[in-house]
Amino acid sequence: MPPISTNLQTVVARVAAAARAAGRDPATVKLLAVSKTWPAASVREAHLAGQRAFGENYVQEAAEKIAALAPLNLEWHFIGPLQANKTRLVAESFDWVHSVDRLKIAERLSNQRGENQPPLQVCLQVNVSGEASKSGVAPQEAATLARQVAALPRLTLRGLMCIPEPTGDEALLRRRFALLRQLRDQLAAEGLALDTLSMGMSHDFDLAIAEGATIVRVGTAIFGERVKPLATA
Repeated sequence: MPPISTNLQTVVARVAAAARAAGRDPATVKLLAVSKTWPAASVREAHLAGQRAFGENYVQEAAEKIAALAPLNLEWHFIGPLQANKTRLVAESFDWVHSVDRLKIAERLSNQRGENQPPLQVCLQVNVSGEASKSGVAPQEAATLARQVAALPRLTLRGLMCIPEPTGDEALLRRRFALLRQLRDQLAAEGLALDTLSMGMSHDFDLAIAEGATIVRVGTAIFGERVKPLATA
């Protein structure tokens, strides 16, 4: 397998090419390196190759990496399903949370974010595919939740996130991504200052960029196939 630095360069070039193909400035798309299950050493290698923003799914595993790599001043994004009993560690340790899908979670994050910390940047996860097994607020309920979250202290609502169903149907994926973009645009028209669309992963981020993604979450294409999780929390 090529080194992480080589993979990272390849992904950065792909992101830029996808942006240009969509008539967009590559600088408008942020690459989030999804480092879940990978050790601190892998994160450090990606950082040495120029990457600063990293995404994690497992709270305890992430907290240990964040502490170990604190001197690097990295930007940490929590992107996995968030249980109520795990919110304190996330509120205290992360810069972003992409997976807020109900008011209770947002309220806990708001209450548990340190008063001396900068506001926690949050996105609402929207279930664009309607899968019963998938986390996320229903699209028709997103506006109500967005207004509630935007009103909470110590949080800044930045935008929306989605994880479409796994499929090789590119037209379907583009419709899912377009739905999220349209929903973000609708909320913005209603007065919510949202600038973020977190959508697209290793296999489909080109399509997501074409539909307006501002953050793409890429793990496998940078770090390789997943190793066994260090934690399940």
